[in-house]
Amino acid sequence: MAEKQTYDPATIEPKWQQFWAEHKVFAAKNPGEPGFDARKPKFYALDMFPYPSAAGLHVGHPEGYTATDIVSRFKRAKGFNVLHPMGWDAFGLPAEQYAIQTNTHPAITTERNIGTFRRQLQRLGFSYDWDREFATSDPAYFRWTQWIFKKLHERGLAYESNAPVWWCEELGTVLSNDEVVGGRSERGNHPCERRPLRQWVLKITDYAERLLTELDPLDWSESLKTMQREWIGRSEGAEIDFDVEGHAGTKIRVFTTRPDTLFGASFMVLSPEHPLVAKITTPACRAAIDDYVRMAAGKSELERTELAKDKTGVFTGAYALNPLFGEGDPRQRIPVWIADYVIVSYGTGAIMAVPAGDERDFEFATRFGLPVPGIFAPETGDAEHDAAVAAGRKCVAGEVPYAAHCRTADGLALAGKSKVAAVTAVIDWLRARGRGEAKTTFKMRDWLFSRQRYWGEPFPVLHTEDGVELMADEALPVTLPQMADFKPGGQPESPLIRAREWVATKDSKGRPAQREINTMPGAAGSSWYFLRFCDPKNEREFCSKAASDYWLPVDLYVGGTEHAVGHLLYSRFWTKVLHDLGLVRVNEPFFKLYNQGMIQSFAWQDGRGAIVMPTDVREDGDAGFHKDTGEALTKIITKMSKRYGNVVNPDDVVGEYGADTLRLYEMYMGPLADSKPWNPKDVPGVHRFLGRVWRLCVPEDPAAGAQHTWLRQDRAGDPALEKLLQRCIHKVEGDVERLAFNTAIAAMMIFVNEATGRMDGLSRDQLRRFVQVLAPFAPHLAEELWQRLGGQGLLAYANWPLVDPQALVDDEVEIAVQVLGKVRGRAVVPTGAGNDVLLAAARAAVAAQLEGKTIVKEIVVPGKLVNFVVK
Repeated sequence: MAEKQTYDPATIEPKWQQFWAEHKVFAAKNPGEPGFDARKPKFYALDMFPYPSAAGLHVGHPEGYTATDIVSRFKRAKGFNVLHPMGWDAFGLPAEQYAIQTNTHPAITTERNIGTFRRQLQRLGFSYDWDREFATSDPAYFRWTQWIFKKLHERGLAYESNAPVWWCEELGTVLSNDEVVGGRSERGNHPCERRPLRQWVLKITDYAERLLTELDPLDWSESLKTMQREWIGRSEGAEIDFDVEGHAGTKIRVFTTRPDTLFGASFMVLSPEHPLVAKITTPACRAAIDDYVRMAAGKSELERTELAKDKTGVFTGAYALNPLFGEGDPRQRIPVWIADYVIVSYGTGAIMAVPAGDERDFEFATRFGLPVPGIFAPETGDAEHDAAVAAGRKCVAGEVPYAAHCRTADGLALAGKSKVAAVTAVIDWLRARGRGEAKTTFKMRDWLFSRQRYWGEPFPVLHTEDGVELMADEALPVTLPQMADFKPGGQPESPLIRAREWVATKDSKGRPAQREINTMPGAAGSSWYFLRFCDPKNEREFCSKAASDYWLPVDLYVGGTEHAVGHLLYSRFWTKVLHDLGLVRVNEPFFKLYNQGMIQSFAWQDGRGAIVMPTDVREDGDAGFHKDTGEALTKIITKMSKRYGNVVNPDDVVGEYGADTLRLYEMYMGPLADSKPWNPKDVPGVHRFLGRVWRLCVPEDPAAGAQHTWLRQDRAGDPALEKLLQRCIHKVEGDVERLAFNTAIAAMMIFVNEATGRMDGLSRDQLRRFVQVLAPFAPHLAEELWQRLGGQGLLAYANWPLVDPQALVDDEVEIAVQVLGKVRGRAVVPTGAGNDVLLAAARAAVAAQLEGKTIVKEIVVPGKLVNFVVK
């Protein structure tokens, strides 16, 4: 007896994956290429560049990829030219650390990891244009990363600096601020310290204003825009110069948003790393200052700026001169301290402290017994409070009336002025005397663009006797030397320094020169990959303008919130530079950006809060107990991690249920933006749903043919099912546009449940249209059923089914019937019925309540309700 024709994803899915790959079904055509259709609109869907780790994918990774694939397949069906590429963010510290741990060259481990990722993604049936695949570590790609760096340098946007940076000796590299937590590396928890190192830096701050103002038109969440705005941190105020007593020509420059409070500046604070600290510190204070500087070097910026922490600092022995006051005025001479809450890279690395108007300065002054001159004369009606503020015993912020003594000998007076007017008056006074000027600053700092490691893009830079020389375009790409030992050497320098034959070279004049031994950060290659995807095989330029003009901006960019600041700012910055160079049309790379939530997993926790591995847990229903101790455990929801033993491998899910089930389940779990736990108990239900779809089309008995007998001839389907199908199509179409995939799947389930109850009422045409709607979500099953149902050509190329607007209108509606404002019954009436029909039906519905009463008034709300006012 022949086997039953059951839903078998293990047979269906490899079949269609092979077909799609061999026939390049999802290859996108560029303008000018054969097969390009200029009449179609374009749609560019992009996933945030994945880093191919050795662990491979877990089920959290495909969530965003499935979302973009659903939209890509939907847009193709709606008549769009779709670009949906995939590639690999392959350079960087994680790849190098893994290579060191396994004693294998990073080029080998990276290629192996990419192979794993590619296999896993292809097994999930994503409609990527694999002909456009590349890795940032491909010389054909990073040649153009190096070329873009040259353009940045030529525009004065790349420079060398000896700025203090986080150095991790164990990792052998500089780390960014967000890679250091509590003075230790986020990766590996190794100790870090601040050191001045020669670095390449990109002047992203030159674009700060545009990065801020040009956020507004983008279709991003407001929370994401807020994160970018806060990181950029625009502030308006003034820069003010303070002379240093006893150091002719030496000035301390500060930036303040409140120049109007300069009358109350009673001390200054420099960052421990400020270049003037060593110069102005007196011999008597030198030892204490040196100890404090060393202590501050071991703290992260988060620790140093924590508002709740105890204030620390050391007096330098030096005094600055307040520019408002002349010689002999006791307010002119103010002490200069250092404190770790002032960061050298914020503003100027120095502040004027006004304890009467700043809580942090007030706490510092109180801690060290420094003066707090009152500069405000509040009029709150609370005499005790007002007197304390005026005397400097209390700090007050905001707009408060100025004290009468806030005046200079030459006529500047603030009493009676508003805050805005006072700020303007002080700035004008300072500018007229060459002591200050209005200034807009940004919290964002320039982009530290060097790493002291091997596995990264080499710089196209030579160090010659004349200085820095950029290598010729013809010499690109500059590739890494082959090194058996690429481990950090324990010194703040790249392991490339040991490749002596590679480092030593000739400059353009034939003279001895040295190559740059720092490499670019991992963010370099991921700052422009969306551009290269438009034209990845181009050997003449990084991307033809025709290709980028057509495809950009990206219409839908999906990824996690972990890239909400750095990657997005860097990509926007590079795009704006290339736009200013006339190389790309767009000014912003990503029009719509969507952050998917995290797929979490269950784990078990004991009474101490420690995670118990699943192998040590005995489960009894929803309860869990430690196998050895019998202790009752608590089930928690947390991120997937090998450390917790709760990682779910998509290969396992696909092997048991198929890729379509995995795709559908991840989209059905809840709203895309929400975090939600993976529950293995729910997966079989989604698989059963797909089995029901299969059974709507295919009989179990193979002798009965590829489809049910009632599907073999063209005939009209059940009218009630037709109305339900039309509504399903309409619902799914709207939900896909809104990325509301879970409710779209729910609509399909409703249709299948109804259709299962009256299968012989289904027509072949109805089932084909339903399969088209299912296709973006479960493409393998849908393509198989499309062929069995006699669909023309490939389902991947079929047009989205049209919706009849009339089918969305109900023939009848239910109205509420009220008596004296209370609902007493309901009536079903034809849609659009007139008042006479509504009133007749309503009277019949509440005849008992109206009996013996006089109707005083009849209130009709068409299609909604009828209310009878009676007595």
